[in-house]
Amino acid sequence: MKRLCLLLMLAGCAAAPVPRDVPLRNPTAPVASQVDATLTRLTGDWRVVQGAGVAPGSSVNVSSNQVSLAGQVRTVRDDGQGRLSLDGAPLWIYWIDADNRTAALGDPDGRRVWIMDRTGQPGERLRAAREILEWYGYDLTRLEGL
Repeated sequence: MKRLCLLLMLAGCAAAPVPRDVPLRNPTAPVASQVDATLTRLTGDWRVVQGAGVAPGSSVNVSSNQVSLAGQVRTVRDDGQGRLSLDGAPLWIYWIDADNRTAALGDPDGRRVWIMDRTGQPGERLRAAREILEWYGYDLTRLEGL
């Protein structure tokens, strides 16, 4: 009986899952896009390595006017200074490394975010991308990864 009580008490201490409609980003945290990031720098094939709202392992292909994201083709427009429109909704490039191998993107309202890499193996660049997202108020515990 004592064991059962102990198990029930421990189960009550478990964190409740965060509802899906709760933003991934603290809205009071500063947020910005990387001003030298462009759609041209993203052109080509990518693999999502961590994300929320976009499944890890998803393939991403970026062209001058379309993004194929997890099999869905969407219209994209470069609005300048690291800001894109994906089917008319804002999508910001928070960070892309100097050699265009790893990038962190998300919507500024905090509904989805992902880190993608050309090879799927970002190495130390993953840490850099995560630090940027943490600075911008993203709850990194809610990211799923490979």
